[in-house]
Amino acid sequence: MSAIRTPIEYNDASPEVRAVYDDIMATRKTDWVNNFWKVLAHDPASLRRIWTNIKEVMGPGTIDPLVKEMLYIAISASNGCRYCIASHSAAARAKGMTEAQYSELLAIVGLANETNRLVTALDVPVDERFL
Repeated sequence: MSAIRTPIEYNDASPEVRAVYDDIMATRKTDWVNNFWKVLAHDPASLRRIWTNIKEVMGPGTIDPLVKEMLYIAISASNGCRYCIASHSAAARAKGMTEAQYSELLAIVGLANETNRLVTALDVPVDERFL
């Protein structure tokens, strides 16, 4: 089986998948479903599970919605997920992220990756007062 899957469009989706698509559009107040969900729709149980988890984690909480999107960008950049970087950068910009904030975020990501690798390679012991 190929790892590449064709997105399942709304009109071609099963009733179970359409129900999740409808919830995505209603929750996000939009008239479209992005390709991540359309590809995930090949496995309706995973589609439903991941959407439920995203609504819970990325929904209202104690962390500001823009900060959540910026954290998602940072992790996506570290993991090399081009799709998630694009998707969550668009969401962060819609929530007010400026180009200066984006640049600073990427600088932090680069710095953290560099220093994390140095600490790992050098096996630096954790300072007692950090515990």
